[in-house]
Amino acid sequence: MDERNFILRDCIGWGFALWLVGYLLGFLFYALVPPEAIGWYVMPIGTAMTLFVLWKWVRVDAVGHALLLGAVWSALAVVLDYVFILKLLNPPDGYYKLDVYLYYFLAFVLPPAVAGLRR
Repeated sequence: MDERNFILRDCIGWGFALWLVGYLLGFLFYALVPPEAIGWYVMPIGTAMTLFVLWKWVRVDAVGHALLLGAVWSALAVVLDYVFILKLLNPPDGYYKLDVYLYYFLAFVLPPAVAGLRR
């Protein structure tokens, strides 16, 4: 596996793409559900998409790569959420609740879990 390609495409590219889809889904659900429930509606869709991407397009052949992928995806989620949700939108009831912590946890755990299932 080409290390540079893995970092750019799989870690940063797919991490940003998955975050962006979840972000846009948040806006869609804002019109449909109470704001405090948005994360609980986005999470199953985001988790399914993440699993699909991991199964179909992202191949990790080592535990270290799977952990790196999870770490980068989690870090991207934290930074992008902070900039584009907390700072830009300034939600009145705050942002960091159980659904957000579960989302960060899944972003870290799903890549090594799927890599383990593929072995």
